[in-house]
Amino acid sequence: MKQAPPLSRAPAPLPRRDFLKGCAGGLGALLLPPALAADTAAAGARERTPARIVIVGAGAAGLTCASLLARRLEGARITLVDARQAHYYQPGYTLVAGGIKPAGYPVSTTREHVPAGVEWVAEAAAEIDPEARHVATWAGRILPYDFLIVACGLELDYAAIDGMDEARIGQDGLGSIYHSPEKASATWALLSRFADTGGVGVFLRPGTEMKCAGAPLKYAFITDDHLRRRGLRGKAELIYNANNKVLFSVPIVSEKVRMLFEDRGIEVHYDRILTAIDPGRRIATFSTPDGPAQLGYDFINVIPPMRAPDLVRQSPLPWREGPYAADGWIQVDPHSLRHVRYPEIFAVGDVAGVPKGKTAASVKWQAPVAVDHLVAALRGTESPLSYDGYTSCPLITRLGRAMLVEFDYRNNLVPSFPGVVAPLEELWVTWVMKTMALKPTYISMLHGHV
Repeated sequence: MKQAPPLSRAPAPLPRRDFLKGCAGGLGALLLPPALAADTAAAGARERTPARIVIVGAGAAGLTCASLLARRLEGARITLVDARQAHYYQPGYTLVAGGIKPAGYPVSTTREHVPAGVEWVAEAAAEIDPEARHVATWAGRILPYDFLIVACGLELDYAAIDGMDEARIGQDGLGSIYHSPEKASATWALLSRFADTGGVGVFLRPGTEMKCAGAPLKYAFITDDHLRRRGLRGKAELIYNANNKVLFSVPIVSEKVRMLFEDRGIEVHYDRILTAIDPGRRIATFSTPDGPAQLGYDFINVIPPMRAPDLVRQSPLPWREGPYAADGWIQVDPHSLRHVRYPEIFAVGDVAGVPKGKTAASVKWQAPVAVDHLVAALRGTESPLSYDGYTSCPLITRLGRAMLVEFDYRNNLVPSFPGVVAPLEELWVTWVMKTMALKPTYISMLHGHV
C-alpha cells in the first residue's frame, strides 16, 4: 500500500501580522511565567561557591537545570550524569507518528546541549545514596554531592502488558507513539495504511501517571482526520479507552473532548486499562469493572504504563504511601520541588511526585523554581519562588487545528493569552505553535533561556 508523505503545511493561511503575533507569543509567553523571568533576571551577579552539585539525567529537566546553574554559580562543580548520547525532543513524537514531521525531527545530541563549565559523565547512574550523599554509576564511579537534582525522567513499562513485544511495533497493526522516533515513524506507516483501508482503530491511555496525557487524545483526533481526508472515515470504527471515568483530568477540558469525540464519531469506553495484547490475532484485552473485555483491532496505539526508573524506585526517595507510592515517584514538596526528607535533594520533570507537571512546558516552570531554591540554600536564605503546577498541552484536534490547554494544580485554566487565544477553541495559530514554535522554545530552554 502506498504510504502518504508527511504533511508539511497548515491548510489555511493567516494574515502575516497575525501569524507573527502568534509565533512571537508562543515563543515568548506560552511556557514562561513572567514572574519567574523577572526573578531570574534579577539574580544579578553569579554566586561564588565550591559546592558539588550532581544532576542525574540529561533530558529536558536535567539540561535546563544544568544551564541555569552554570549561569548563576561561579566555582561550583556541576556534574551531569547520563549515558545517553542522543537527545530526544519527545513532544515531537506525536508529530512524527501523525505524518506531520520526519523521523529525524526530534533527534539531536546530548553533547550539543551540555553547557560550558558542566562536566558530563556519560555513564548510567546505578545508585542514589542520600545518607552517604553520593551517586554511583554502573561503571563504578562514585560522585559525592552537596546538592542533588534528580531529573532522570520515567520508564515505559511495556513488559507490564502481557504479550506485548516492542520489536513488533510497526507490524501487524501494532503502533506506539511513545517508544522512540524510529517506532513513531513506523507507527505513522501503519496509520497511513489504516487510513487507506479503514477497519477498527483502538486508542487508550494507561492506568498510571504519564507524560503528556493529552497525546493519546491527539492521536485519536489525528487518525480521524487522516481517514476523513482520504474519504474513508465511514469505513472505520475508532474506539478510545479511557482509564477512568473522564477523558482529561481538567473537568472542563474533559467535557470539551467528549463533545468533540461525539461529533467526530469516536466511541468512548470508560474504566478500561490494557492488560494484554495478542499481536498475531490482533486482539487487545482490557480490565473493566465487570471483568476482562476483548477488542479486535486493525490498528492500535499502545500507551504503556509509566513508572519512575528502577534507580529511583530502589532508593529511599519515593513516596512511601499515597497515590504516588506504587510507581515510585519522588516525594517532593509540590511548590519547591525539594525532597521532604532530604532537603539537599530536588526532583524536576517527569520523576517528581507532584499532581501535575509531566510535560516539557512544566519543566520550563519547574526548573527555575528548583534552581532558585538551591541557590538560596547556598546563600543561607529562602527563595520566594513557587511552582503552581502549570502544565501546557497544545491539544491537536485535527490537522491544522489545535486547542491551547494550560492549567495548574487546582485544574484552573491559566491561559497565556487571555482575550486573544481562547483555551478551548480549535485554532490554526495553536497548531503553528505546536508544529513550528515550540521546538525552538524547547531548545532555548535547554540552554537556560527561561
